[in-house]
Amino acid sequence: MKQLSQIYTVLLLVTLLSGCSTISYYTQAIHGHLALTIAGKPVDTLIASEDTPPELRDKLMLSRQALLFASDRLGLSPGDAFTNYVVLEHPWVVVNLVAVPEFSLQPHQWCYPVLGCQAYRGYFHLEDARKEEQTYRTNGYDTFIGGVTAYSTLGWFDDPLHSGFTSLADDRMVALMFHELAHQVIYIKGDTAFNESFATAVELEGLRLWLDQRGDPAAFIQALEQLELRNSTHALVAATSAELEQLYQRQGVLTENRLRERKQRLFDQLNTSYEQLLANRSGNNIGPFGHPPVAFNNARIALFSQYNQHVPAFRQLLKQSGYDFPTFYDAVETLSEKPDTQRQQSLEVLSERFEKHF
Repeated sequence: MKQLSQIYTVLLLVTLLSGCSTISYYTQAIHGHLALTIAGKPVDTLIASEDTPPELRDKLMLSRQALLFASDRLGLSPGDAFTNYVVLEHPWVVVNLVAVPEFSLQPHQWCYPVLGCQAYRGYFHLEDARKEEQTYRTNGYDTFIGGVTAYSTLGWFDDPLHSGFTSLADDRMVALMFHELAHQVIYIKGDTAFNESFATAVELEGLRLWLDQRGDPAAFIQALEQLELRNSTHALVAATSAELEQLYQRQGVLTENRLRERKQRLFDQLNTSYEQLLANRSGNNIGPFGHPPVAFNNARIALFSQYNQHVPAFRQLLKQSGYDFPTFYDAVETLSEKPDTQRQQSLEVLSERFEKHF
């Protein structure tokens, strides 16, 4: 999952409220984000410079057009986001750590002041993530570390554009920008699936409208194929997750060794189904998990579900809003204010109503 996004807010004062290990975590976050800020160069300056490679200039100009579209058509408020450009040392800007108990699909939650709890933790340095990961693996957790192409500071800071964006295909770069900007609209403490599914829905519908406006039918068809592949993969993961949930409910009835055997059998079956799904598709489609075989575990499928679980519900809510994005955002905010149980029920009803309009 190379194109995950992450909500990753840098708060300078929280270290005064936390223990030593948390201080260390926030220190790396602060240093990492400030390093990006300091290294940034104005996008407009780079566009005007004769020293800027033509390919990069085209990408930067495209980013400016995407920001204007986000503001005018999608009702987003970019502010000064993506107005500076940074060259990264690697394709990802941060890495996410996810940790899930061996016989559960509920991710460990890391909790922060202001932000609440999240189902992942981000690091600017891979070695820091691996050190934290080892702690959880020692305690029997399934873990996954994934490279993150972009993150949002929820409008607290001016998020930079960087080479992780510009290395993507044009439509993927634009879609990711829409996704990150959407995080500035709505954020619920402790509900990663809500936050990420909402931003993914804005990303998908925004991309659809963007490609339609640009009259690029080939890119539009390709985007639809990728979306269908993503939906089909989610269906496979959801089916496996349901079987795993039933299996994990038998703790205390089955021995741990028996649970592990059946768990691995389900992941092997998922790998076979995923491989068949890719093999049956024309073209060079790369699935959301990359090329099989995939090292599936609880953490990997839990993270995937966080980003896709409620996407149909939000797309249906946008449809009911007449594809008027400000009206849609108001409806999402109203939904976010409901108690957790009612919110989940509303999302389930919306998801059941959803019908693809492509």
